[in-house]
Amino acid sequence: MSVTYLDKILQQHREAAAADTRDVAELHARCIEMAPARDFAAALSAPGLSVIAEVKRRSPSKGDLAVDLDPAEVARAYADGGAACLSVLTDHDHFGGSPEDLQAARAAVSLPIIRKDFTVSIVDVYDARLMGADAVLLIAAALNDDELAEFSAAATHVGLTSLCEIHDELELERALRVDAKVIGVNQRDLVTFKVDQDRAVRMAPQIPEDRVRVAESGVRGPDDAAVLYAAGFDAVLVGESIVTSGERAAAVRALRSVGD
Repeated sequence: MSVTYLDKILQQHREAAAADTRDVAELHARCIEMAPARDFAAALSAPGLSVIAEVKRRSPSKGDLAVDLDPAEVARAYADGGAACLSVLTDHDHFGGSPEDLQAARAAVSLPIIRKDFTVSIVDVYDARLMGADAVLLIAAALNDDELAEFSAAATHVGLTSLCEIHDELELERALRVDAKVIGVNQRDLVTFKVDQDRAVRMAPQIPEDRVRVAESGVRGPDDAAVLYAAGFDAVLVGESIVTSGERAAAVRALRSVGD
């Protein structure tokens, strides 16, 4: 089997995690001392379609999107447009992001923020909390069962919400076994990077109604959002189509209007 782009990204992150010599207990202690995080799940539970608007400089599939963006300015535009939450890329090598982008965005608005990155160790969970995130991304396809359970429990313990990302029925079962409260269906295949909206539409009704259902990736505008909302999603996570828009607040507002 050939090595995929995702495999290379995960290998790089796992090598970095293995080389990290920081004291895990000390990081945990610092997390516990922090003020409460903003409630990511509650922010997505309002009536209508919620929008998680992404601060995104570039992507592996599309290249540069907005490399010179000001994260605070973008965050304020998203908030003005009615975004419920923000997503901020912190992976530098592949997405051009950084913890500083997340911190600048969080200081600019009062919205909950998810750290969008490849979580491969418990230190990644603690780092998300320490850099100011309110939620952490756990990609089922990137983690084994033990890791998914450990990182989910650790996130809850330090006050973070986990967004458990899935692609199919087997991964949904795994997410439910760790009692994930927020479940995202990634429309983009992490191996081919192709978008498959039919997958999201198929998966939405299979996610229990007491969970927050999020459609991720490949949402090009209100028409796509309307299909996903009708399928049963509570929220959409959108990056490329709004960060490249000349009117970012208006682009978010148009997505929000789908649920009105």
